[in-house]
Amino acid sequence: MPRTDETLRRRIRGALTRASATVDEVWSHYRSIGGRSGLDAVHEFLDGSAVLPPPERDLLTLAVDMLLGDALRLELEPDRLAAGDTELSEGPLAALVELLLGTHLVPPESIPDAVDAAAARLGLRARVYVVDYQFRMLVPLDGRSGPGGEVMPIEGTIGGRAFRMLETVPSAGDGRPCLWVPIIDGVERVGVLRVAVTDEGDLEDPALRRQCWWFAHFLGHLITALDAYGDGLDRVRRRRARTTEAELVWSLLPPLTAGTDSVVVAGRLEPAYEVGGDVFDYALGPSSASLAILDATGHDLSAGLASAAALAAYRSARRNGKGLLEQAESVHRTLTAQFGGAVYASAVLGELDTVTGHLRYLIAGHPSPLVMRGGHVVRKLASGRRPLLGLEPRSGVTVGEEQLEPGDTVVLFTDGIPEARDEDGQVFGMPRLVDILERETTLGIPLPEVIDRVVRAVLHHQHDVLQDDATLLLVQWTTEAQRTLEPGPAR
Repeated sequence: MPRTDETLRRRIRGALTRASATVDEVWSHYRSIGGRSGLDAVHEFLDGSAVLPPPERDLLTLAVDMLLGDALRLELEPDRLAAGDTELSEGPLAALVELLLGTHLVPPESIPDAVDAAAARLGLRARVYVVDYQFRMLVPLDGRSGPGGEVMPIEGTIGGRAFRMLETVPSAGDGRPCLWVPIIDGVERVGVLRVAVTDEGDLEDPALRRQCWWFAHFLGHLITALDAYGDGLDRVRRRRARTTEAELVWSLLPPLTAGTDSVVVAGRLEPAYEVGGDVFDYALGPSSASLAILDATGHDLSAGLASAAALAAYRSARRNGKGLLEQAESVHRTLTAQFGGAVYASAVLGELDTVTGHLRYLIAGHPSPLVMRGGHVVRKLASGRRPLLGLEPRSGVTVGEEQLEPGDTVVLFTDGIPEARDEDGQVFGMPRLVDILERETTLGIPLPEVIDRVVRAVLHHQHDVLQDDATLLLVQWTTEAQRTLEPGPAR
């Protein structure tokens, strides 16, 4: 094993001993900041029987430093400590540590300064762009003017391509070579990082691409965390004022995209600044995924309040271990008690076994979900029906079942998509929805980009003025581990 690994391995083991910590604890934190290696691989690295790829080794060191910083620093060799320890003053690990320290106990507005300082550790200059709420623009987080500082449309730009396709894209135009790197939190698209380099030849350097990707990935986690602490990021992302009901709905939503090694979920709702009665939800577990889409009657604050109550009732039942029938009954009772029969909600509730692909679902007065397989819609889910939530069922309600195949995608949507009408009264329609879904999914593009393209088509049909909420939720099941995004040649 190389001397650098021997030294690092000794330092980590010494830090674990000093802090009375376990390898399992360090591994858990290492995975939470983007580490890919399994627990056994980390054990084997620390006992000297295996090596870790340099990016994984750097992330493991960062995880140890975050958890056991003082204990780790006591393990530095005296001669290296006296020399200043260049390993922690420059390079990828130093950049990640600088980024972590620069975003500790600060408001969201401090992110650009932290990125400047951290990128300097790599000898680079970087600028952060975040996506607006309609997924149309990439907005510089620092608000400064200058090269790369302007607001960019996602459609038709190099930065937009990096964001949409989740790939690192080089740009050498106008004499300013740079890399555009997607910023992601797990699989949630946050924005892009523009990394300026001095030499055009650096654009194809695989080591630089890898370093920038790790930097942007870690940055995505920190941006998402800091977003909860203030309004700074929100003010940048929103391009106009939200209605009160839209503010309520957005406060209830989970991340628009999430995934595990067996399922990916992606959702969108429009109009982003005036949405009233639509919400969706999901919960991903080790061997299951729960999902829901709800559409309360109306398109005003009362609809938003009904959606909030319905979603809270659904989550309460789900988190208390109740099944689909009990979840629906909980929503039904809540709406009846709070609104006295004046407000109803349609819904689809589902539970997916992510080991076997077995889907159980319940449809309450809602459009039937679609199942896509191999780029084609193969069926509608039509079983397991009951009336709108808020209306008593006249007979017994049963749960529908469907056996998915690896790679299948379940498409859930509200009626605002197929029933969207243009100025001549022509509906968007199910055939058009199916055509777009089939065309886009055969291109091999990321799931959230499929959603963006469907939503753009609906908005275009109504000239960006929707008469009803339009919500789309895609759930893809696979038995293969999700591809970990890494920089590579642009496609």
